[in-house]
Amino acid sequence: MQGRTKEAVDQVNGIDKAGSNGVGPLEGVLDRLRLLRPALAPAAARIADFIIANADNVVNMSVTEVAEGARASEGSVVGLCQQLGARGFQQLKLALARDLVRPVQFIHEDLTRDDDTSAVIEKIFRSGMQALQDTLKVLDTHAVNRAVQAILQARRVELYGIGSAAPIAEDANYRLLRIGIESKVIVDSHVQAISASLAGPDVAVITISHSGSTHETVTATRLAKEAGATAICITNFGKSPLLAHADIVLHTMARETQFRTEAMTSRIAQLAIIDALIAKLALLTYDRAVDTIGRTFEVLSTKRF
Repeated sequence: MQGRTKEAVDQVNGIDKAGSNGVGPLEGVLDRLRLLRPALAPAAARIADFIIANADNVVNMSVTEVAEGARASEGSVVGLCQQLGARGFQQLKLALARDLVRPVQFIHEDLTRDDDTSAVIEKIFRSGMQALQDTLKVLDTHAVNRAVQAILQARRVELYGIGSAAPIAEDANYRLLRIGIESKVIVDSHVQAISASLAGPDVAVITISHSGSTHETVTATRLAKEAGATAICITNFGKSPLLAHADIVLHTMARETQFRTEAMTSRIAQLAIIDALIAKLALLTYDRAVDTIGRTFEVLSTKRF
């Protein structure tokens, strides 16, 4: 069997040697899976069957959801991805999306190449409003109250974000500072890991990740929780590796797939949650918040003409 497996893997790698280690994109994922399928171990075979049968849905799923659907472990999913020539599950999804999705959908699901400016504007605005309405339905008020209390009780707040989540984390940090709450934002993965490992019970961390599957932020959140910090996570509704390390989860509900070049509607929903947190924190620390806003306004006024 081992010889047969090696032969199948060699054939798969021969389809496109410019995969994750080459200069071109990984292509023909479903063809690779079908070719490799007969030589796979039982767990990997179940994963391959699940991806082949649910390809349209897999591009929207987390590694946790695929693992559960295939009755396998997350590690087995990642292992199969690597056998196919991908670095991991996220790259496999991108490759699968390229096989299945029209190119314009990498920009925005609802757009077509023939849309004029007014149609583009209307579709973008409507998708943003839909994300806010859907997020309002799933956002747990009790979880928001717990997050607010955790922030108020903490000596320091740390915010983690990578990629498109980084500016959201930076905005949240700015807003916290403006109302007098000590915080720092960390968007470098190495610094995240160092700072998280040095956190303690008097620290609250806020991790922002639409997919909940980004290695850097999942690792930082895990390290912070292991160090005793309270982990608050803002992530899209559904199962993901991040949830295993979260004390408090604030869900967004953004109807976008994770193969877009940049998160779009998710950012609007994330900002709305940050706004709600800041508003509640400011109301509960009203005198301090008003005083700090006033003093920082005077400082910032020197930077305007």
